[in-house]
Amino acid sequence: MHNVISLLDAALHQLYSKEKTAHGTILKAASLLRQQIEPPTARELPNGRGRLLPWQARKVRDYIDSHITGPILVADLCALVQRSEAYFSRSFKCTFGESPHAFIVRRRVELAAQYMLTTDTSLSDIALRCGFSDQAHLCKHFRHAAGQTPAAWRRAQHLDECETPPVERSLITSRNGTLIPAGQPIDGDTQVLAQETEEI
Repeated sequence: MHNVISLLDAALHQLYSKEKTAHGTILKAASLLRQQIEPPTARELPNGRGRLLPWQARKVRDYIDSHITGPILVADLCALVQRSEAYFSRSFKCTFGESPHAFIVRRRVELAAQYMLTTDTSLSDIALRCGFSDQAHLCKHFRHAAGQTPAAWRRAQHLDECETPPVERSLITSRNGTLIPAGQPIDGDTQVLAQETEEI
């Protein structure tokens, strides 16, 4: 499972410049896989030293998920497992493969992506629901994680999911044979040969 996630993360970075819709789909897949892993460990130590115990990892993850809409302090997480901040931070990174702050931001971005897929709520409302201070804060972290803005990602996901029935559109054929959608401005060099209706 961990190899699949690392492969998906690598594909995310490789596909950024080529195909943004595939990027969003891979982000969704990685998010779903992370949710299924109990606990999601990135670096497994052979003897388990330095890691949070399974009950501690569960307790911390459950606390983060239930308090995701508000501020989550490392001190609060340390109090859950009764460890110092330094020890807890090292153990957390060893267990989850990232710092507590990075883990929380990633979970918030995943939650925001889920809201964007399942609701028509505005991005500013989604940002507040997910614990970001405002829409700009969400946009910054989402762009870092997904490679595009939340609005662009949302549009791409809705376009992929929506299978629209064929729609009749009026097309204009120019002298060079290219089709120009109705309503698009035609420059002075283009001569209209025929107007036709085509089912797309």
